[in-house]
Amino acid sequence: MSFLWRWLKRGVLALLVALLLLALPVIRNETMCRGTPQPQDHTPIVSQTRDESRTFTTYPEWHIVHAYADYARVIASGDPDDFRFLQAIGGFWSSLCPLTEMADAHGGFTSESKATIYTIGVSFTLELMLKAAYEETLGRVATWLRGPDHSPIDRLSAQQAADYAAFLQQTPWYRWDFTTDAQALDDAATGVFRDRERQFALGVEYRAKAAYARAIAGAVAATGQDELTLRAVVTGLPEPQLATIPGVTVIQRRPEGFEIETPRYRELTTILQHITDEGGQIIEIAGNDDILLTAITNGPADLGAIFTFPLQGSREMRHLIVVKVPELASRLRELDLAHARLEHIHDY
Repeated sequence: MSFLWRWLKRGVLALLVALLLLALPVIRNETMCRGTPQPQDHTPIVSQTRDESRTFTTYPEWHIVHAYADYARVIASGDPDDFRFLQAIGGFWSSLCPLTEMADAHGGFTSESKATIYTIGVSFTLELMLKAAYEETLGRVATWLRGPDHSPIDRLSAQQAADYAAFLQQTPWYRWDFTTDAQALDDAATGVFRDRERQFALGVEYRAKAAYARAIAGAVAATGQDELTLRAVVTGLPEPQLATIPGVTVIQRRPEGFEIETPRYRELTTILQHITDEGGQIIEIAGNDDILLTAITNGPADLGAIFTFPLQGSREMRHLIVVKVPELASRLRELDLAHARLEHIHDY
């Protein structure tokens, strides 16, 4: 009995230490990352507005999307243990500090947004730490036994990772069919050791995610989904030309320009780039005049970013840039001159 009690105490202590380590980034952000509120200098043109601070608080979720894309790129030619899990975790929490300061300055980092971001941040950290613990030990041994060439399931899992990363560009993660991926592993497995190891390890991961996804989907259905469209005001293009842009609905003409409705998320980036390419100018988005965008360069570059860090699996760098909405079109054109490419415009 004393033996069991001793190991129970050790287990409880280990759990408490793990919980403390997971909580440390949250505590740091709460105590060390604060911004100074700025007076609002913009009167919304449209009536359908969204909180301006949300342009900054949407990035952490996209960091996770980008991390999955990095992972897919790495394992396309390498192995999971080549992925720098701690770098991906560190990028999430390090970028959150300047983003918190910017959100505080532009209307405030709401408690609801904090709860969401801290929850996904801790979940992301735990997921990658568990994955690293396996891939850096037993997974690495399995690659040694396999040899330099990928097995059939190595190639399949790389394709699954790439498809999943692409899916996340426009659709919430919990809608992905992890169960089908797990079944695909079972169907494709050969008798080689690496395939059996991948079938087991990834099968456990996929089925656990499938169960978690069902729980999240149920919670979202109970609370209601966020709006999928927003309103913007643009000028510089005639109404017939605007109406031909896929995804754009012209609502009405205003003194400041045309009020349009567009989808949010990834589609919005494509639409705003299209408007810019045709010579248009964006005056306001969802009642706001400040917005965050990310741009990619092939190596270091001075783009006036609030945060910059490297992508994995390439020599490229990601830059988080804050710009005034009326200056967005000109800034997008400047990116081309700076040999940078637009990655994503973060809506509200």
